[in-house]
Amino acid sequence: AHVTRAVDTSAVSRSGLRVVVDAGRGAAGLVLPSLVGALSIDAYVTNTGIDENHPTDIGTDEVDALNRLGDLVVSSGAAFGVRLDRMGERISFVDDRGRRVDHDRALLILLDLVASSHGGGAVAVPVSATRVAEQVAAFHGTRVYRTRVGSGPFAVRGPDPDLLLAGDSEGRYAIPAVAPSADGIAVFALVTSLVARTRLTLGEIDARIPPSTVVRADVRTPWAAKGTVMREVSALARRRPGATVDTTDGVKVIEQDGSWCLVLPDSAEALMRVWAEGDDPATSAALLSFWTDVVVRAGG
Repeated sequence: AHVTRAVDTSAVSRSGLRVVVDAGRGAAGLVLPSLVGALSIDAYVTNTGIDENHPTDIGTDEVDALNRLGDLVVSSGAAFGVRLDRMGERISFVDDRGRRVDHDRALLILLDLVASSHGGGAVAVPVSATRVAEQVAAFHGTRVYRTRVGSGPFAVRGPDPDLLLAGDSEGRYAIPAVAPSADGIAVFALVTSLVARTRLTLGEIDARIPPSTVVRADVRTPWAAKGTVMREVSALARRRPGATVDTTDGVKVIEQDGSWCLVLPDSAEALMRVWAEGDDPATSAALLSFWTDVVVRAGG
C-alpha cells in the first residue's frame, strides 16, 4: 500500500499496458499479485513460489530466466518485462522485443523517465556511469550526484529533499519517497506508472536516449601493488594538461573534451577495475588501453 500511495499510478489503468513479471521465486512473489491488482494492470506474473533450496540467484540461472522472460514478453505483446531477485531488491528489464536491457542502460532509462516526469529535482548514479546521465538529466533540468561504485544506490553525499531516484550499475534502485534502500517492487510500480504515461514501449524509450560508449577492463594486480598503482595513476592524472581529477571513488580522470577514465581497486579481489568513455567506441577503446597499460606497468 505504501508503494501505491507514493507512486502516482493514475494513468496505468487507462493505458492498456501489458507487462510480464518474474517474481524470482522469492519474497517479491508474496506481494506482487496484490500490487498488480492495485495497479489495475494487464500483467502475467510468473515464479511466485518461494524456492527455499536456493535463497540467492545463480548467474546462469538468471541468464536463462531472462531469456525465458524475453520469450514471454514477445509472445504476449507486452511493453516490457521485469525480473526481481529473491530478496526483491534487484530488478532486471527486458524490452518489448525480448532483449535484455543491461543494468547501465536501464539506469539511463529510469533516469529519463523520472526526470521527464518531475522536471527538476536530483538523481544519484555511480561515478562509473556514463556521462550520458548528465546529458539526459540536463535536458529535463535535473541535477546529478555521483556516488561510490560499491556503496549501494542510496549512499549520497548528504541528504537532499529533492532526490528522486538513486541507482547503481547492478540493478538496485532506491526511491526516497518510498524507502531509503533498494526496493525492486517499488521500482516496478514506478516504471509501470511512467511507461503508461508515455504510451511508449521500453524499447522506444531506450531509443530516444543517446548511446553511450563506456568500456571496461579488469587488470590482475597483486594486493601489495594496489597502493603503488593508485599513486602512479593519480600522479599521471594530475600531470595531464587541462584534465580534472575526481576522487569520489578511486581516481577518475576527466579530459578537456569530456572523455574520462576511472581506475578503482577492487575491494574483494586482486584486481584493478578500469572504465573509460570517449565520443565513440574507438576513442573509448584507445583511452581504456592507455590507462590499463599504466596500471599494468605500475603493478608489475
